[in-house]
Formats: sequence, C-alpha cells, structure tokens
Amino acid sequence: MGYTLCVIGCGTMGVSIISGVIASLESSTSHLRSPNGNYLKKWESHTPGTSTPTIATISQNGESPLSDFAPVADPSIPTRFLACVSRQSTAQTLRNTFGTLGPLGASVEVFTNANVEAASQANVILLCCKPQTAQVILNEDGMREALNGKLVISILAGVTLSQMKDWVTPETRLVRAMPNTPCKIREGMTVVTPAMPVPSHLQGKIDSEQEQSIILNIFSSIGRCRFLEEKHFDTCTALSGSGPAFACVFLEALADGAVMMGLPRAEALELAAQTMQGAARMALQLGTHPAQIKDAVTTPGGCTIAGLLTLEDGRVRSTIARAIQVATERASVLGQPAKKPQ
Repeated sequence: MGYTLCVIGCGTMGVSIISGVIASLESSTSHLRSPNGNYLKKWESHTPGTSTPTIATISQNGESPLSDFAPVADPSIPTRFLACVSRQSTAQTLRNTFGTLGPLGASVEVFTNANVEAASQANVILLCCKPQTAQVILNEDGMREALNGKLVISILAGVTLSQMKDWVTPETRLVRAMPNTPCKIREGMTVVTPAMPVPSHLQGKIDSEQEQSIILNIFSSIGRCRFLEEKHFDTCTALSGSGPAFACVFLEALADGAVMMGLPRAEALELAAQTMQGAARMALQLGTHPAQIKDAVTTPGGCTIAGLLTLEDGRVRSTIARAIQVATERASVLGQPAKKPQ
C-alpha cells in the first residue's frame, strides 16, 4: 500500500502538484503487461536530472519473462489524495478539475473547512496556504495532534523551518520546498531542504530514505527537484520563483524587436519562445555552459556579435544579475512578522 497525501490550502500550486503526481501515475504506462493483459503503471521520470524510482515489478512464478510481471506496492507513492479549501465554491471547482484527470483524479477527496479532519487521515501533509495564514492553520484545535509524527512539507515563501517548529510537536517531520510556476505544465524547478536528522527516540520508527523518496516522487512529477540547504532558499525564490517573470520580459523583448523589423507578432513570439527553450535545454541536457552556446553562434564580424555588444552597452547582464539580488533581499522578509512602528 502507498500513503495518503493531504494538501492544505489547495490553490493553484496545490492543484498543479496533485495533477502532476496523478498524471505521472496515470498517463505513464510500462511496456510490461500484467497476466490479465492490462498495461502496468509505472512512475514516470519526467525530466532528465530527476531521480524518480519506478514501481518495482516481480515475476509471478519467480522467473523473468516480461509477459509474467505484476506490480509491487511502493510505500513512497501516494494512493489516496485529500485536498483542503475554505470555500464550497472552490471545492466544487476542484472536483471538476480533478475529475478530468481520469479515475485517480476523480477519486481525490475535497474537504471544506476541515483541515484537521483531513490531516488526521493523512501520512504526508503538503502545506500550500498563504504564508500569512500558516500560523492560524497550524494552531487550529487538534492540528498539532493531527500532524504529530508525520511528514509536513511546506511551500510557504519566507516562512522558515525554525518558525514552523514552534507551531508543531517535536515529533513532526518538517521539510521546506520551493516549487515555481512552470510546475503547472510539469516543467517546474523545486528546491527542497535536506531531511532533518531523526530524533534519537524516533530512530528505527522513521525511514529517512523513504521520506526522501516520497519528496522526490512528488516534485519530480512536476519537473526537476534538487536538495539545498535552507540558507539558499531566498536566492532560489528570486531565481526560480521570480525567474519566469524576468525571463518573460526578455522573451517579450525579443519578439518586440522582431515585430519592429516586420515579423508578424504570432510568429515572432513562437520563434523567440522556442529559441529560449532550445538554448535552455542545451544547457540542461547537454551540460553546455551558456558562454559556450553563445560563442558557438558568434562568428567574427557577424550579426550575433553586433547584437551582443548592444546588450552590453545597455548593461543587460548586470541589470538582470541585480534583479536577482534585489528579489533575494525582498524574499528574505516575506513571511516574517511585520515590524512594529517605533
């Protein structure tokens, strides 16, 4: 049997995460068939660089013919989904949304104003509410007991682990994650804090490797996932969280320049977007340094070097880098208590 995943504050990002996990489980089929002729489901490794295990298979008779395989339950994969919202209208919208995702999507249970009830039935809780409401939710009557000893994954911008430790019991396993908007199309980038050391009195009861597998399975289904120390999270918020907005400014500018030179808007945007995507994939999939990609298309006396020098004249490189710096500084105060006026 797998585990029960509960999403508290199931807004845009919560829907994206559940949808990505369900899509990985339902849309991905193995080439192996079960004895009854149906395709076996497997967990999809969505993007190169992620580490997502597949559902194990064994032969029914102990031998190895591919036609004789059956799935083995993986405790690091969710089999039940709970989504919590505060409004009945939102709940109905979620039911309609998840209902389009196939049988597993239709089975998602939506709770309205019942965070404690849902959390008490779950093994893993994903905290996706607004940062300013986190303390109120975690201090609801019975919530500390409902979360006791469970894995709680927070995607709240600016809310630190040290803050949340004061809102839960010492036995609650806290992890902080930071996904970004492209998770909606399963091309996201998520950073996660390393698993905390298991307290001595819980050693033997908690499997840290399984917890890591659970985290990877969730976030690898919506893109790439990387573990980083919490001290880097403000920078990650600026880079991968705000980064899509910065990239879209550059994308729009590329298209505007082409429109200025006579290219129709739709074609200009398509060419610009595919060009940026292609360059990014070369850096990710081939491990090519951006400078190498740049130099490969920069011929002596050509149009590329002329354009690059214009970008340097406009201080584009330093302006973008400064944008990350300023956004990081702003991220560091998100979720923190407001200072009282002097």
